[in-house]
Amino acid sequence: MFRAGPRGAAAAAWAWARGRAGAARVAAGTGSGGELPAPPPSPSPSPSPPSPSLSPSLSPLSPVLRAVGVPVAPGGGGGAGVAGLPAPPRRRAPGAGRAAPDVFAVAPRLDILHAVATWQKNFKRISYAKVKTRAEVRGGGRKPWRQKGTGRARHSSIRSPLWRGGGIAHGPRGPTSYYYLLPMKVRVLGLKTALTVKLMQDQLHVVDNLEVPTADPRYLQDLARYRHWGSSVLIVDVDEMPENIEKAVAGLKTITLIPVVGLNVHSMLKHQTLVLTVAAVDFLEKKLLWHDARYSPLYPFSMPYSDIP
Repeated sequence: MFRAGPRGAAAAAWAWARGRAGAARVAAGTGSGGELPAPPPSPSPSPSPPSPSLSPSLSPLSPVLRAVGVPVAPGGGGGAGVAGLPAPPRRRAPGAGRAAPDVFAVAPRLDILHAVATWQKNFKRISYAKVKTRAEVRGGGRKPWRQKGTGRARHSSIRSPLWRGGGIAHGPRGPTSYYYLLPMKVRVLGLKTALTVKLMQDQLHVVDNLEVPTADPRYLQDLARYRHWGSSVLIVDVDEMPENIEKAVAGLKTITLIPVVGLNVHSMLKHQTLVLTVAAVDFLEKKLLWHDARYSPLYPFSMPYSDIP
């Protein structure tokens, strides 16, 4: 609960007494006449300079409980420092290391991560398991013995599911698709949660570009070891990748290079370290924040978007 000062407590008590008195007059049928109790005198506090965060139009009886003292600006927040890929610079780029808190500082919803990761593994899954029914198994067209008089159980075919070598009654009848679709809001929140978890665990690094001086794979391995990037690295960029880093990554199994449009939760959880360029960070902020600001539902992809960034 909020604790009000002497003036706020006196004003609240007077407003409460005023409401109780009005309710009592209405119940007694006296209408709106009568005198209201005067508000109790409040002690005069020592003069203090006005707070710069409060608007001068707000009165002491305003229903605003408190004012926000921290300036909220788009792109505020922070956490990921910007560095060059070959060697870290001495000075940070102005404003480039500030990440949007609505993308890189959301609540870590592990249930959302599990739901999105499970969806990514299953929505493309197709099971080709298939067994034969009694109608598809070869043979069994003749009744094995007559219906009565033999003392044995009655049967119509030796390919019945009761028989060894017969058909399967309720087996898989593939190909079976396990496709389903999560809501767009859940998938967007999964990306934000994965980026937040990587940043909280100090496994998210931002570089200005992906230019490397050589195409030798050992250079990237030494660079990852020098930067303490762990056993596996996922490098993400927006534009066309430089030729040297493409050739260097082609011969490595622990370092993966993907475009930012293909960034997904499964890849981020699979790799220990995530390396983004500044352009990739701007692209992710622009795309993911657009989903927070849109008010219209997503219509089919066959129709063009009118407000997509």
